[in-house]
Amino acid sequence: MTLTEHQLLLREGRKITAALGKALAPLVEVVLHDLTQADHAIVAIANNLSGRQIGDPATEIGMARAQDPDFPDVLQNYPNHFPDGRPAKSTSIGLRDSRGEFVAALCLNMDISMLNGVVANLCELVRTQENATPHQESLAPRGNDIRSLLEKFAAAQNTIPRALTRTQRQQAMQMLAKQGLLDRKNAPSLIADIFGVARSTVYTYLPDTKANP
Repeated sequence: MTLTEHQLLLREGRKITAALGKALAPLVEVVLHDLTQADHAIVAIANNLSGRQIGDPATEIGMARAQDPDFPDVLQNYPNHFPDGRPAKSTSIGLRDSRGEFVAALCLNMDISMLNGVVANLCELVRTQENATPHQESLAPRGNDIRSLLEKFAAAQNTIPRALTRTQRQQAMQMLAKQGLLDRKNAPSLIADIFGVARSTVYTYLPDTKANP
């Protein structure tokens, strides 16, 4: 017996429904509608989240698509809800035959009720309190800010710290001094490593020996 085009579309639609159902379980319901018989349109359903059964009628969108050839082929990510009130995110895909008429629809309905709760909990988990401390804090090892500042200073000169001129290094040291970073323990050794010079050379970049670390 030769299958009609309509029957072939439904046969292929059933395979797609079953495959998507397994791939998207357990949060997404996948439903195949036969729009040529809208009063008992459901012919396949996977991950049944809505409680509907084979032979149940099409939804309002299904009815509208069956009656209007100009209805959009795809409605994506629109808000919906299940019979018990749970919020859903739905996508409806119309399937046309060779004459361009809607004969079926594949619909995906995601239960977002649990995800909404997870999102709310994650937002609360990552929320920080403004002005909770009088001091800014970084968990990076102390000295990383010196390296970062010198790298940014060098980048502004289109070079790297080790390629800075003597004048530029003096300017960089003045910048660090103004921020009080030269008072840190081991700051000269760190700066020497960044510049690629001896520790004693670092002091020669200071304009005033009184500012020596």
